[in-house]
Amino acid sequence: MEEKNNKNNSKINRRDFFKLAGVGTFASAAALYGCSGKNNRSDSESAALGEIPIDKMVYRTNPTTGDRVSLLGYGCMRWPTRKRADGNGDEVDQEAVNELIDYAIAHGVNYFDTSPVYVQGWSEKSTGIALKRHPREKFLIATKLSNFSNYTRENSIAMYRKSFEDLQVDYIDYYLLHSVGNGGIKTFRARYIDNGMIDFLMEERKAGRIRNLGFSFHGTTDVFDEILAMHDHIHWDFVQIQLNYADWRHASGNNVNAEYLYGELVKRDIPAIIMEPLLGGRLSRLNDHLVARLKQHRPQESVASWAFRFAGSFPKVLTVLSGMTYICLLYTSPSPRDRSSAASDVYKRQVLSGMTYMEHLQDNLRTYSPLDPCTEEELALLEDTAQVMLTYPIIPCNDCKYCMPCPYGLDIPAILLHYNRCVNEGNIPKSSRDEHYREARRAFLIGYDRSVPKLRQASHCTGCDQCNPHCPQSIDIPQKLQEIDRFVENLKQERL
Repeated sequence: MEEKNNKNNSKINRRDFFKLAGVGTFASAAALYGCSGKNNRSDSESAALGEIPIDKMVYRTNPTTGDRVSLLGYGCMRWPTRKRADGNGDEVDQEAVNELIDYAIAHGVNYFDTSPVYVQGWSEKSTGIALKRHPREKFLIATKLSNFSNYTRENSIAMYRKSFEDLQVDYIDYYLLHSVGNGGIKTFRARYIDNGMIDFLMEERKAGRIRNLGFSFHGTTDVFDEILAMHDHIHWDFVQIQLNYADWRHASGNNVNAEYLYGELVKRDIPAIIMEPLLGGRLSRLNDHLVARLKQHRPQESVASWAFRFAGSFPKVLTVLSGMTYICLLYTSPSPRDRSSAASDVYKRQVLSGMTYMEHLQDNLRTYSPLDPCTEEELALLEDTAQVMLTYPIIPCNDCKYCMPCPYGLDIPAILLHYNRCVNEGNIPKSSRDEHYREARRAFLIGYDRSVPKLRQASHCTGCDQCNPHCPQSIDIPQKLQEIDRFVENLKQERL
C-alpha cells in the first residue's frame, strides 16, 4: 500500500507540469479575456468599486451535456442561521439565503452545490426554496448521495428521492456519490455496488432525472484508481476533487496529490469540479512572510485570489466551489479605516472560507469575472510557497464540520482553526526562553478563550472517537485535541 500510495507523490518535470496545466495557452487566454495586471486592485480600491461586474463571469462547457457552467460555483454547506422565535434551537435564515442566491445569479454564478447533510440537514430544502424563485434554466443544481451510516438500498433510494422533494426539482444536474474513499474500497462497494445503487443511479441518468453522474473523492491512490477504472462501465460524467496549490504536490493525510488526480481525469477526458480551493481558508490566512512573497508580485491583489486563479487556470476544471455566507458583506461598505465599532460584528463574519471583508469577497468574485490565468512564473512561485508551508506544523482541518456535532459539545473546528491561526502568526511558543514567549503565550490563551467557549474547549474531549470516521482529511481528532489541551495547560502553568 505504501509503495502504491507514493504514486501520488511522483514528480513531473517543469515542462510537463505546464503542459498538464495548459500553461502554454495561458498567455493567449489572458489576451482573449482582456485581462492583465491592470486589473490589480488594493482593498480600498475594491471597496470603492462597489458592485462587482455582472456580465464578465467566465464559463466552462461540459463536454457531455453542453452546459455553460460558471467557473465560480456556489457551495451551500454553511447557510446563515438564526435563533428560532420560540428559543428552541436554530433555523436557517431563509431571507438571507434568498438574497445570497439572488445576488449570485445576478452576477453570473449558476452552479449550486448542496447535500442532504449540510447545515444540519437543512441545506437542500433551503436551497430549493431560494432557487425555486428563479427560472429552472438559470441554475444547475448539484447534490449528493450522503448515505454514510445507513447504506441499505431502501434508505439510499429514500435519501435520493428526498433530495428531489426538498430541492423542488424534476431533475438533478450533477449528482455525486458523496465523499468516496473514506473507509476504503470495501466501504465504497457496500455503499454503492453491493446494494445495487450504482445501477439504480445509472438508470435514473438514462431516464433523464440525473443529467450528470459523478463522485467526490477523499481517499488513497489505490481507491481512486479502482473507482476510476469503472469509468468504462459507469461513465463518470465528472469527478469532484480537492485541488489547490498546496495540495497540488503536497496533499496531507490520506489525501492524494491533486497533480495526480487531475492528471488521471485529463487522460480520460473527465471534467473536474474543485473543492477546497482555499484549503479550508488556510490559503487566505498565510503568515506575513508568505503574504509578502505574493504581494511582491501582485501588490494590489488579495492573497486568496492567488488560490482561486490557480484552481481556475486548469482547462479541464469545470467549476471551483466556494461558499458565501452573509449578504451584508456583498454590498458597498465603508473602507476599513471608516468602519465603526457598531459595524465591527458584521465585518467579523466569515465568507468564502475565511474571507472577512466585503472587498475581499468582491476581489474573489472578480477573479473569475474574467479569469487572469496564472503564468509559468506564478505557478512556480505558488509551488515554492507550498513548500514553505510544509515547514509549519498545521493541522489539516478544512473546517468542513463533518465531525460535528460533538456528543460532548466540543467545537472541534474552532479549536483546530485557532491552533492553526496561531501557528501562522508565530504564536506557538516552544520554550519560555523564546524571544517573544510572553506575547505569544498571551495571544494564544486570550485568543483561545475568545474563539472557543470554555465548555467547548479541548479539555472536555473524552476520546470517544465518534468524530474520526467522518473526517475527510483523516485527522486523528481526539489525539490532536489532547495535544492541544496539554499545550494549553503547559502555557497556563508556564511549564514550557
